[in-house]
Amino acid sequence: MTSIGRIGTVCLLLQFFVSALVAEDRNDVRQVAAESAARPNIVVIFTDDQGYGDLGCYGSETIRTPRIDRLAKEGTRFTSFYAQVVCGPSRSALLTGRYPVRSLGWSMPAGEITVAELLRDAGYSTGGIGKWDVSNRAAIIDRMPNAQGFDYYYGTLGANDNGRVAFHENNKRVGQTADMASLTRIYTDKGIEFLKRNKEKPFFLYLAHTMVHSVIDASAEFKGKSKGGLYGDTIEELDFHTGRLLDAIDELGLRENTLVIFTTDNGPWNNLKDALRRKHKGQIAWGSSGPLREGKGSTYEGGLRVPCIVRWPGHVPANRTSNAIFATIDFLPTFGKLAGFDVPSNRIIDGVDQTDLLFGKSKVGAREDYFYFCKGELHAVRKGNWKVILPGRKKFYGYVKDKGSQQAELYELNADIGEKKNQAAAHPETVKELLTYAKTLKLPKVPYDDRIGLGRRRPKKPAK
Repeated sequence: MTSIGRIGTVCLLLQFFVSALVAEDRNDVRQVAAESAARPNIVVIFTDDQGYGDLGCYGSETIRTPRIDRLAKEGTRFTSFYAQVVCGPSRSALLTGRYPVRSLGWSMPAGEITVAELLRDAGYSTGGIGKWDVSNRAAIIDRMPNAQGFDYYYGTLGANDNGRVAFHENNKRVGQTADMASLTRIYTDKGIEFLKRNKEKPFFLYLAHTMVHSVIDASAEFKGKSKGGLYGDTIEELDFHTGRLLDAIDELGLRENTLVIFTTDNGPWNNLKDALRRKHKGQIAWGSSGPLREGKGSTYEGGLRVPCIVRWPGHVPANRTSNAIFATIDFLPTFGKLAGFDVPSNRIIDGVDQTDLLFGKSKVGAREDYFYFCKGELHAVRKGNWKVILPGRKKFYGYVKDKGSQQAELYELNADIGEKKNQAAAHPETVKELLTYAKTLKLPKVPYDDRIGLGRRRPKKPAK
């Protein structure tokens, strides 16, 4: 072969290798693009103190919720979905995938790892809007949203029990208001702004409404319009603004790749009617547990079994109802599967990956049990269809009127959703089995800190 021939051969080989490298790079780019497209945007709409029976699609006959009802038809409605019994613990559980006996509720330590941190590290833009409630309602920088994984935050660090709230934007206080009727619109506006700013990359929006907690109100165009009193008016306004957020998702072309979850933090405050009536000049300011027993603060079903609707077109089956056990603590591992992050391995994560349940691949899902806590004390455990109430419970919220018998109680939930028939005497072996099973949950040795304010020690580290 001549020197010219050898040169030509080398050139062809070089061209072949360059082409191969370019093709490989293109494949890598395509793979990255495909993976990015497969990862959904995630929107969690989290209301406050909204009862199981306060939506049309969950049986309300006095409150009209057409937009949320439509969301249920477009996705899956869950009827055995669990949060926690009160506000702060419910938020720390959702954010960390850990029962509040570990994540410490209002006193959530800076050392907890939140779903927002994990999603941000996986390349998501993260936004928190609304009620935070896990830094003891105080401006403690290392426990505020920016330090806990949120790129952007706007909202209130605590509740509105005195009829006034202070707003923070990121770490800066930016004003206050006594106009409770304005909060749902303000938070929704901020949520829509976040969607518009971050539509070009995967995002996580956690929209935690203040309504319908404690001091409630509705705007003039909604007041007096429902059959459910002031409470019903306020829910109907929540429904309207939820519709605005969903419309914004559609208008931005994000519908097909956005997972939307609508749920609430605990049951309704229907066991505090007298106090709430006085706060609202005699008006109805509490919701309904529907067929469930008791309300907020209780470990009977009405305290923490709440509405949950999930929509992701083409992935989550539409117009479906599921009675599988599902919970806010499952969000973190489920989002990990969808977004491609690993669940923390250096602490106990109580949640389980429920993607097969969401996608309709499994009817029963990955969760067979649920443990019920009040102020860090284990009150009950559900396994499958059976729920046992533990005997000798000591910790209760003062407004909870129905504290039960203080003996072991057994309920078959699918047949008796209202926990009306105690079957402990008829099924002693089931009671024994469940009481033994309750002891299998590994609990932290650190005492649970159930404070709301800063009256005692500052939490330093999470309980493993």
